[in-house]
Amino acid sequence: MTVGNFTFSETEIKDVYIIDVKTYGDKRGYFMETYKKSDFEKAGLHYDFVQDNQSSSRKGVLRGLHFQKTYPQAKLVRVLKGEVFDVAVDLRKGSETYGKWVGVLLSEENHRQFMIPRGFAHGFVVVSESAEFAYKCDDLYHPEDEGGIAWNDPDVGIEWPEVGEVILSEKDTKNPKLSECKIEFEVK
Repeated sequence: MTVGNFTFSETEIKDVYIIDVKTYGDKRGYFMETYKKSDFEKAGLHYDFVQDNQSSSRKGVLRGLHFQKTYPQAKLVRVLKGEVFDVAVDLRKGSETYGKWVGVLLSEENHRQFMIPRGFAHGFVVVSESAEFAYKCDDLYHPEDEGGIAWNDPDVGIEWPEVGEVILSEKDTKNPKLSECKIEFEVK
């Protein structure tokens, strides 16, 4: 569905969208809208974003798979520089796709965005030499509420691209398998 400057494509997991953005360019560079609440709402995506985050990482850095236990966040993610493989894992109670994942390459060239609703674990790996990653959240970050699942959980089976050495935070090396944490989000 195309609304304004956005094309919304639902993935094989309900409520997760890849969003292509119309870009206007000339000899000076380019311009694009990255978010317009009224267009997102016309596409059926009703979010009130309250926090923007940005990170910089080098090749092989894998951040995730993260979620907040009590204060789940919807996220609209994109790449400003470089390229990442971005993943969402469905943790919604009663979902037909519980424990399934969907992934997309996001880059500064394709200007693609990924809309991840509440009730998902989220992570990405940097496939370029470095990347700058930005995202909007519809709830505030609560450090005491962090949760995660192992990036390489064989039951989830994410097909990560080859990046050489995978670089994790100490916290992410300790994330349990999905079957060990048994998280299921009640999503309204």
